[in-house]
Amino acid sequence: MAIAAHGIALARLHFEAEEPTGDRDRMTRIGFAYNQKPDSQTEFEGQLAVPPTSTTGTNDDEPPSFGRALGARSETALASAGLATAVSVGDTGGATATHAPSVPRADDAYAEWDAPATIAAVERALSALGEVIRLEATADFPERLREARPDIVFNMAEGLSGQNREAHVPAICEFLDVPYSGSDPFTLSLALNKARTKQMLQFYSIPTAPFALVESLAQAKAVKRADLLRYPLFAKPVQEGSSKGITERNFIRDGSELLPVVVELLEVYEQPVLLEEYLPGAEFTCGVLGNGRDARVLPIVGIRFDALPEGALPIYGFEAKWIWDTPDQPLQMFECPARIDDRLRQAIEQVTLRAYHAIGCRDWSRIDVRLDAAGVPNIVEINPLPGILPNPEDNSCLPKAAAAAGLSYDELIQHCLVAAAKRQGMRVTRGKRGRR
Repeated sequence: MAIAAHGIALARLHFEAEEPTGDRDRMTRIGFAYNQKPDSQTEFEGQLAVPPTSTTGTNDDEPPSFGRALGARSETALASAGLATAVSVGDTGGATATHAPSVPRADDAYAEWDAPATIAAVERALSALGEVIRLEATADFPERLREARPDIVFNMAEGLSGQNREAHVPAICEFLDVPYSGSDPFTLSLALNKARTKQMLQFYSIPTAPFALVESLAQAKAVKRADLLRYPLFAKPVQEGSSKGITERNFIRDGSELLPVVVELLEVYEQPVLLEEYLPGAEFTCGVLGNGRDARVLPIVGIRFDALPEGALPIYGFEAKWIWDTPDQPLQMFECPARIDDRLRQAIEQVTLRAYHAIGCRDWSRIDVRLDAAGVPNIVEINPLPGILPNPEDNSCLPKAAAAAGLSYDELIQHCLVAAAKRQGMRVTRGKRGRR
């Protein structure tokens, strides 16, 4: 299949085993690594390798947002820092506002993990290419992978804990010499750290918003005193995905708002805070498929901020993804292909591919781009483990871009696996649908 309008040559999805042994009709054995959203915190704690600690102090064995997403501890932190706790949320006017943790945050601890419907849809797509072996990425994953010994692993596991959590499954696969799909451990850890990613982009002269990284209230005060960045700013936890910790409350209009926002994020997410100069232009997200010279950008998805509730900030954050966009009242947030002229489209595709290769992405990725005041495309974030919700109403951008390119959901998943197999000199044998 070829999508002529975007110059994407898609690999054929039918392959035979390169070196079949025994029965020539033997199907490829595909390990399927994933994290399923827990039904309760008790279920989640049961998946941890060690018991969870108390809610005080830092515990590297917990997800950065584990158990703290409502921000209760931030109230104490703000008070001890001598900062105001009054709040004006959603005010996009010129008035100065302070921020308070007493306004609850949505519980985003499991936002990166996948629901059973997504896991079933991916399994169904993979089963057209071989025998699928479910390998949920829980604490006993290494033993089950060693026992199963699949020919290749399709990886969509976001990890259990720690700053390298997205790299755990690929690293274990490499240790056991099992081929897998997607980016390698280094790229996954690098891309999860927004500051390190931006440093890499700067090294390659790839546009990205000016930024500072703060690990303490003292460092935030130093940034404020030195006037290092131009307001307005936007603050983010440095190592979260799926818009965790990215809310309207993080928009910083002037110096009076800087410290309360930083203190709250430091306390809630227990990790450094990235401060970026706010980019005022349009935003896009770009799916990429393939490797090397064959890597191509799928039709660009444009973000429609005019679909947000009245008075909302023009950001596609946690509220827009997980709160305001509901089955009963869906947000029409996207247009794909984005209605932009060829010159801008080419500029976005160029900077997207430059970032894809600079960070070392493989097989697929989703890259967020936003225009600065001069209309120059800047890289906002790189997602080597892109969201792949199967229901079009869920507004998952990579499947939406693939559909605009003429790919079904199943073909998108299969394309990733085939690209990974080809990259590693493997061939995939089709077989009857199956699972173990």
